[in-house]
Amino acid sequence: MSKICYEAKRFGADALSRIVRANEILNEYAVQGFDLTLRQLYYQFVARGYIPNKDTEYKRLGELINDARMAGLIDWDHITDRTRNLRELNHWDSPSSILDAVASQYRNRKWEDQPNYVEVWIEKDALVGVVQQAADAVDVPYFSCRGYTSQSEMWAAAMRLLKQIRSGKSVTILHLGDHDPSGIDMTRDITDRLNLFTRHHQVVVNPVTVDRIALTMDQIRQYNPPPNPAKITDSRAASYIRDYGDESWELDALPPDAMVTLIREAVTALLHQGLWDEAVEEEAQEREALGKLATNWERASEFLESL
Repeated sequence: MSKICYEAKRFGADALSRIVRANEILNEYAVQGFDLTLRQLYYQFVARGYIPNKDTEYKRLGELINDARMAGLIDWDHITDRTRNLRELNHWDSPSSILDAVASQYRNRKWEDQPNYVEVWIEKDALVGVVQQAADAVDVPYFSCRGYTSQSEMWAAAMRLLKQIRSGKSVTILHLGDHDPSGIDMTRDITDRLNLFTRHHQVVVNPVTVDRIALTMDQIRQYNPPPNPAKITDSRAASYIRDYGDESWELDALPPDAMVTLIREAVTALLHQGLWDEAVEEEAQEREALGKLATNWERASEFLESL
């Protein structure tokens, strides 16, 4: 728990009620292993009928959460900003400590002998943490598009996927995005540009499959996320409104556990379970060997010095 009071603040009854509700939501997801962004917390407030879906309410909630954290009323670890992170090189105390770390982190390529190759692409960088939890569990790469993917990154992705296609694999991109004019069109854009690049470099090639697994209208009906007005200034708004009406929905409003389940189920449907189980068993044996080396590092070091 990281509730630390940095500034004494006074809160009215309504503000205290919202803080209690925020903690209930944050604790509910923390038990499941999730931290939330402020945007995700806001959508939980809206979905539960605590506040209306308005930009002014989002700003008001953000200001309250900030004050409550400063006053020690909300755990700092329960709300995250996934778009800003410090990066540095890894360090270890000794050779044995890095071997111990390697043993616990060692991964073989479980998809090496699989007939399919899978990546998970998500529209928003702020939701990468949720995708990571799902993707890591099934050992697949994931990628934040940050809206429409740049031409440079799309070309690099196509060249990466082309290697998998040439090795005989079927390639699938699982795409998650907002259900709004641009978000829907992004799935089409990814499909078109990836296949443009890969087909140019291969005479006979299976097309890259881009499977939009969220948000869909079926999920909107199932989870009933709070709607937003469709962005009529978007050049794609007319066709969107014709197909779906004048409301849109953000991916952030989908519960994190539901998003994890969607990804895991979609990936699992594409893997050969027998080959997967063999790779998992092989990985366990190789980890055990590395662990023994870490435990017996002094003896191994003495042997190396004697050479």
